[in-house]
Amino acid sequence: MRDIDVSGKRVLMRVDYNVPMDVASGRILDDKRIRATLPTLDYLRLEGARVVLLSHLGRPKGKRDPSLSLAPVAARLAELMGEPVQTADDCIGTVVQDAVAALTDGDVLLLENVRFHPEEEANEEEFAKALASLGDVFVNDAFGVAHRASASTEGVAHLRPAVAGFLMESEINFLSRAVEEPERPYAAIIGGAKVSSKMAVIEALLERVDKLMLGGGMANTFLKAEGFDVAESLVEDDYMAEAKRIEEKASERGVKLLLPADVVVAERFEADSPARRVSVKDVPAGWRIMDVGETTIDVYAHALAECKTVVWNGPMGVAEMPSFAHGSHRLAGVIAKLEEATTIIGGGETAAVVESLGMAEEFSHVSTGGGASLEFLEGRELPGVAALQDR
Repeated sequence: MRDIDVSGKRVLMRVDYNVPMDVASGRILDDKRIRATLPTLDYLRLEGARVVLLSHLGRPKGKRDPSLSLAPVAARLAELMGEPVQTADDCIGTVVQDAVAALTDGDVLLLENVRFHPEEEANEEEFAKALASLGDVFVNDAFGVAHRASASTEGVAHLRPAVAGFLMESEINFLSRAVEEPERPYAAIIGGAKVSSKMAVIEALLERVDKLMLGGGMANTFLKAEGFDVAESLVEDDYMAEAKRIEEKASERGVKLLLPADVVVAERFEADSPARRVSVKDVPAGWRIMDVGETTIDVYAHALAECKTVVWNGPMGVAEMPSFAHGSHRLAGVIAKLEEATTIIGGGETAAVVESLGMAEEFSHVSTGGGASLEFLEGRELPGVAALQDR
């Protein structure tokens, strides 16, 4: 963004304001994604740009849904900026064109949810042209949706000079280091519910890391593949052969692969269910694994102590239930104390964990994109990034 002249120009800026919201009251529950765009917005306004913001919110499936309007986001953005933010009730059309034409240098206009139009997610060319007509240049600061080839992320980027905002730049720089030139030893911790959604990134990381630690529901498939009885725990039996192959590949490559040694099990998949900590060898019949145990975190902490690059994506247990968030919380504390390491939190649920603890500032980088960061770590090309101009 620093490489182009934006003074007096209409800057079409894609942001990711898909924030968690209480639908009944319209109250924003977490404004991190809004705050993350402020450096880019401040820069553009100081340079005299006329900023037109594009974003989606939720999944309206191509239809107008008043509960997914960006109006509450505009109000919060205005509070954070300390300046008025104009709004429009659509993102294309004559009324929107008139609103853009009325902007003066330094003004900010937030258009309505782009996903109210089915053409957005279909990346329809005419819709992209309609959006592009609202700006002279395009700034993409929405890393969280950079893995989606939508009209407002990829389509527009081919129709106007397209550059990265500061948030996008920061995301790419930190994640690129983990992919291309990590300082070693390099460790990755991968958690979450299903191994099927993480197998590709595990496969890619095996080519790069020195240590790989697994947790969450996905680790159950690996435990069962090793012969442990995980009772009623979440398991993807179709991926057990893949889990065995990953373990063999890790051994061949000299990657230290760590699985939970002890776990917290519950009688039911409920926050108030009776629970206790057991060895992975002693999961009671009829119970299910809900979190990793203290010994597991101690072992992981020891393995991480010497690491210089650490990437964590996916909670260690059912972190949305306070009773089963302890493993994730302890791990966050362990990683935060690695003062000599570059520590990267891979967005999504993992970012929510560290944010809830008020610890985000204690990590080198907390990504705003869960799916995007995963695909980046896999080494896949992100359409929203690939469409931007190179220097």
